[in-house]
Amino acid sequence: MEKALRPLPLEKHPNLLVGTETADDAGVYKISEEMALVQTVDFITPIVDDPFLFGQIAAANSLSDVYAMGGKPMTAMNLVGFPRQSLDISILTEILRGGLEKIHEAGAVLMGGHTVEDPELKYGLSVTGTVHPKKIRTNRGAQVGDVLVLTKPLGTGIIATAHKAEMAEPGILKRAIDCMVQLNDKAAEAMAECLVHACTDITGFGLMGHASGMARGSGLSIRLFYSSISILDGAREYATQGLVPGGAYCNQRFLEQETYISGKVPELERIVLFDPQTSGGLLIALPESEGEDLLKKLQEKGIKEASLIGKIVQREKNLITVE
Repeated sequence: MEKALRPLPLEKHPNLLVGTETADDAGVYKISEEMALVQTVDFITPIVDDPFLFGQIAAANSLSDVYAMGGKPMTAMNLVGFPRQSLDISILTEILRGGLEKIHEAGAVLMGGHTVEDPELKYGLSVTGTVHPKKIRTNRGAQVGDVLVLTKPLGTGIIATAHKAEMAEPGILKRAIDCMVQLNDKAAEAMAECLVHACTDITGFGLMGHASGMARGSGLSIRLFYSSISILDGAREYATQGLVPGGAYCNQRFLEQETYISGKVPELERIVLFDPQTSGGLLIALPESEGEDLLKKLQEKGIKEASLIGKIVQREKNLITVE
């Protein structure tokens, strides 16, 4: 996509507050001095067998970009690719039911959608939210000395791959699903109570990909502390068995010239850092003096696995260094 977009001119407009310049999570358009629209769209293929859960996960994943920008979801529209010749329509009903539940949980309203016949099942949302123009969170405002807080554990892509291979233990799979259906609304609420410089959510490009986007957008570098990063039970073990999605290796190859991982990090576990997440957590950059306060607020809101995983430093040779 980056290659496809490169020849095209950047969209410029005085009311376009966030466009495609730094591959941020969503676009932001100012409609008044007090309000801006946050707009995003995303859809995925099934990563679980249960259609209702798939609908919940896909919707939570789509809504996440609005939270990452500091916004509140207001409206949503369904996006569906459905193989009607091979699947019963009741499956689609359950997918949409799961999505609707998450839309309502977010306090948003479903306005409609669009469906096409597709040999591969796909579902997601186009979401519009609102944010005050002076309270937008982007991936490009990090400052030297900031600490990084991650609100969800890594490993959902690896565990989903193990599930497809019928090798995921039920308890491990359930924990991953619980993480994916969890909205990032509470994390966004906690973030709004602190002085935050930058934010992004961790999805298809993995922790390393989205962290590098923050580093690149801010003109700085990031140091991550591997032992502090929360990883779902089973993800390391499945990774060492080779149960890894192809997207993780693509992420790794794309970033290999810009990242350095210490020899202290077990070689077979490193791929977890590149694992594409579905409905992952928020990665938040804020002053060191605010870090512990944010963690406390996240704990109070039930986000128990949030952790301080790194810091922002002056631009170095590598965008990301994992220690």
